[in-house]
Parts: sequence; C-alpha cells; structure tokens
Amino acid sequence: MKQILIFLSCLFLSFNSFSQEVSSNDQTMASIMRSNGKIYVVVAVLLTILIGLILYLINIDRKISKLENEE
Repeated sequence: MKQILIFLSCLFLSFNSFSQEVSSNDQTMASIMRSNGKIYVVVAVLLTILIGLILYLINIDRKISKLENEE
C-alpha cells in the first residue's frame, strides 16, 4: 500500500510540474476544447485509465501478499 501512495504522489507532483510549463498556445487549445465540451471527454478517459491502473495495482498487490503468506 505504501508503494501505491508513493507512486500516486510522484504522479501528482509530475502533473503539477507539467502544468506550470503551459505556453499560451496550450492555453488557447484548452479553451477551445473547453468551449466545445471535448475537455470533459479527455478528463473522463484519463480518469478511467488512472482508476484502472490503480485497481490493477491493488489487485496485483493482494495476489502477491496472498502468495507471500502461503510460503
């Protein structure tokens, strides 16, 4: 569980550093996507992928813990 928290904190810190380097061109693209409503599709896809990865990691962690306890 500790490894998952470390992974998530590193992930969110990297998102923060990427968001600070946004140029004016990226801001106009984001405003265009927001006005068309497509930004919500992008956010939904990213959240789906992120949640899927987190669930996969939790599942793998449980299986490994079960194998360790059997030995």
